[in-house]
Amino acid sequence: MNITHVQTLTVPVTDQDAAKAFYAEALGFEVMTDQSMGPMRWLQLAPKGAETSVVLANHLPGMSPGSVQGLLLQSSDLDADCERLRRTGVAVEGPEDLPWGRQATFTDPDGNGIVLSGPTGP
Repeated sequence: MNITHVQTLTVPVTDQDAAKAFYAEALGFEVMTDQSMGPMRWLQLAPKGAETSVVLANHLPGMSPGSVQGLLLQSSDLDADCERLRRTGVAVEGPEDLPWGRQATFTDPDGNGIVLSGPTGP
């Protein structure tokens, strides 16, 4: 096998514009592609410099908005990111110290579950 990384992860959403605002404004992701492809819209965003991106889709049969749980994002400053999210109106639980590190959780506007993970304490 010659697989090098995960390229995209599809996140099912109801309203692509609302999801785009959340991922771009609240999470700081950059819009990589936003274009019509026939009857569907390809909306792809990623953290700056990331190899893996998310595609916010509302056109895939069998993928219900809110069905993604455990999307894990890494933060270099978990506390600051949690405060920034709270200031934008996101209900964040944590951060919490766990045996494997520090984490906080929240959902996107459709209820997709996101885990924000940071470095462990000193």
